[in-house]
Amino acid sequence: MSIRNTALAALAGTVLFLPVTSLADPFTVTDVAGREVAFDGPVERVVLGEGRLVYALAAIETENPFAHVVAWRNDLNTTDLTGFNNYLAAFPEAADIPFLGNLTDGTLQAETVVDLAPDVMLLTIGSKKAADEVKLEEMLSQVGVQLVYVDFREHIIDNTKPSLRVLGQLFDKSERAEEIIAFWDEQTARVTDVLAQANPEKPVVFMYRAAGLGDCCGSFGTDNYGKMVEMAGGINLGAEFLPGYTGTINPEQVIASNPQIIVVTGSDWTNSPSTSADGPSYVNVGPNAAATADASRVALAALMEQPAFTDAQAVQSGKVYAIWHQFYASPYQFAPIQQMAKWFHPDLFANLDPDATFREFHERFLPVPYQPGYWLALNEE
Repeated sequence: MSIRNTALAALAGTVLFLPVTSLADPFTVTDVAGREVAFDGPVERVVLGEGRLVYALAAIETENPFAHVVAWRNDLNTTDLTGFNNYLAAFPEAADIPFLGNLTDGTLQAETVVDLAPDVMLLTIGSKKAADEVKLEEMLSQVGVQLVYVDFREHIIDNTKPSLRVLGQLFDKSERAEEIIAFWDEQTARVTDVLAQANPEKPVVFMYRAAGLGDCCGSFGTDNYGKMVEMAGGINLGAEFLPGYTGTINPEQVIASNPQIIVVTGSDWTNSPSTSADGPSYVNVGPNAAATADASRVALAALMEQPAFTDAQAVQSGKVYAIWHQFYASPYQFAPIQQMAKWFHPDLFANLDPDATFREFHERFLPVPYQPGYWLALNEE
């Protein structure tokens, strides 16, 4: 019997003497892949198959989101360097947690996970195909390691709340998960209820995904930022051309569609392998980016000099904006929905303050301080 199983056996013996509400009560979660996964009690050792799962975990395990993490994928510091540094400043011990590779590109070996002896490995639903191909579930189940899928990216309406509830169950924080969900519902309704009553004319919006990290023009289909555009009262241009939640549109199609509003996604991609050796061509928005807003506007203006955009009515009318890319991998969708609603329908949402909303969320649910800079307009407002 392994050390881990020995510990579980000992714990099982203790359960007999605990009250019904004991933390060691067995439970079953239904993950976003529809799999029922049984546990003997709250998890103690967790592997994060994606580093950006910290965005959700931090709202659940606010006191210390790394308390039970024994390894995590090395992607937070390449996609959100400022955020990564903020979490390391708040929890220095996180710097000693081993990094893992990526299942989808073959840099993660199942044997590495087995050696860590976790109770559970959390994966995003986007990794399931790769996990199935290498038979990861079968391999881990043979040594008592459970696999659970969550999703804050591919189907944000269907899966964000179930994913939060799964995390709440795993860490014995179900009440906390419900508080986050209630906040999400309340803040999103401040937009959707107004739009349902006013029924305003909707502008055509082009979401330029990870602008500056690659060739033009990445965008979003019917989900993720595409869904958030719809919920904010816009018509997502990408939904017409992209069957999945993300993909690429030809620049010629953007020109022909002549969007009324352009929103690019940006982040602190200082450590991204896709960053140009000649210097950043992306727009830095995200935590603490307000301090460098002038440089971000210069980068945004340069992106609009590409042939796809120069004659677009959005550029001609000055309706060009940037928003934090990593909202697309978090349960914080209420914040970009509020901000985009202000851009799309300024008269309807003149009194809405998304900055105050996201600040309140940080103060109530997150262990890192709020640092403004998650969005900006090309023309300073």
